[in-house]
Amino acid sequence: MSIESIPSFTEPAKELWSDIPADIKKQLLSNVWCAACRHEVTITNFSGVVKSGDLLLVGKCAECHGDVARVIESQ
Repeated sequence: MSIESIPSFTEPAKELWSDIPADIKKQLLSNVWCAACRHEVTITNFSGVVKSGDLLLVGKCAECHGDVARVIESQ
């Protein structure tokens, strides 16, 4: 999945995600903690919502396909 694609994002999440530079998006997507693998992994098949003003990405671990999430705090 390209980091430029926006699958199933809410409108507020799309706005926050679009403000992030492409190189930072790549870093954020490849630095997600997987509790099952017990190390950082890449998130795949993710969707995005805004919770308490922060962007929440929810998806699958690229290695074990378990559930993972990444919170990107708003500034």
